[in-house]
Amino acid sequence: MGQIAMTSDSLPFDDAPGESGNTSPYGRFSTGILPSHVLRRLIRARREILAAEEITDAQIQPASIDLRLGSVAYRVRASFLPGKDKRVADRLEDIAIHEIDLRAGAVLETGCVYVVPLLERLELSHRVSGVANPKSSTGRLDVFTRLIADHAQSFDRVEEGYQGPLYAEISPRTFPILVRKGSRLNQLRLRHGSPGFSDTQLKRLHDEVGLVDGPADIEGGLALTVDLQGEALTRQVGWRARRHAGVVDIDKVGALDPLDFWDPIHARKGAEIILDPDEFYILASREAVSIPPDFAAEMVPFNPLVGEFRVHYAGFFDPGFGHESGFGRGARAVLEVRSHEVPFVLEHGQTIGRLVFERLTDTPPQVYGASLGSNYQRQGLKLSKHFRLP
Repeated sequence: MGQIAMTSDSLPFDDAPGESGNTSPYGRFSTGILPSHVLRRLIRARREILAAEEITDAQIQPASIDLRLGSVAYRVRASFLPGKDKRVADRLEDIAIHEIDLRAGAVLETGCVYVVPLLERLELSHRVSGVANPKSSTGRLDVFTRLIADHAQSFDRVEEGYQGPLYAEISPRTFPILVRKGSRLNQLRLRHGSPGFSDTQLKRLHDEVGLVDGPADIEGGLALTVDLQGEALTRQVGWRARRHAGVVDIDKVGALDPLDFWDPIHARKGAEIILDPDEFYILASREAVSIPPDFAAEMVPFNPLVGEFRVHYAGFFDPGFGHESGFGRGARAVLEVRSHEVPFVLEHGQTIGRLVFERLTDTPPQVYGASLGSNYQRQGLKLSKHFRLP
């Protein structure tokens, strides 16, 4: 089905375009996530996104900007937050063990924590804030990556009006990774204002465009469940990461044989698997997801009381994800799953996460899909872009 008609009468939101019918400087709507053409405006005209080196078009996604590693990494004793009275640089003076030069490339080892100053910095205006997430390919490698800002009291959050540098905390969990100055591990979304989005509005949106291929379970977001039956031909339902595999070069696409790093998991009688503690799995959602061009979504953790596992390090779903396939078809969500301290039985159809939706301030000129060179548009059960198709 086509794009939703964006009029004040039919729009499933509380506010109409602009003020008094005028277009907002951030797009057609005065509040929401900022799309790519507005991000470019913040870079070139408003100077709210700055960088030590020129920001490239390849960094700009439909509703986010990829952040680049700087020239040095600091191996630190432990993860930390600076707190409201300190800068990250102040804490690094106390907690850093040694510096690593990234200009020629360096390996970040598993089980270690690194903090890397990013090339980008922010000079945000009033009511503009940010939220960060690992890129999809980063999450699928089990690389734990979080954004830190000066005076931050939480990870992956940039307070409105923030002015200062940005840092990435990086901790490879399964595979050591080769990175260099300019490598992109995480991404930043910016929003203007704090628009709300209720379950009632989400149900109306699903009725308009078909967010999943079937009935929608909507309560605190759109529920996604796990597929443990697999496709009829292969019966493969997932991948389990192999310990003590080789190094993954974060910047090389399609260079690795998946069987050198992963063991396939096939459907079994009963359609369930046991998640072993401290092991990493790639699974897929049972539902095919379709994100309309005027919206973005984020996977949020499901209630931890119903399962001893963590799902989805990389939670951003771009506008247009799965949408070009047409109404009710979409693309499956790939799930990065890690069990906690005890083994846990995961069953087919079990709820593993929820998608929270938010409107963009405007429709981006290009959305996620083949025309943009997106890696995961028609994905099923797919590893990160670093691996050749099996």
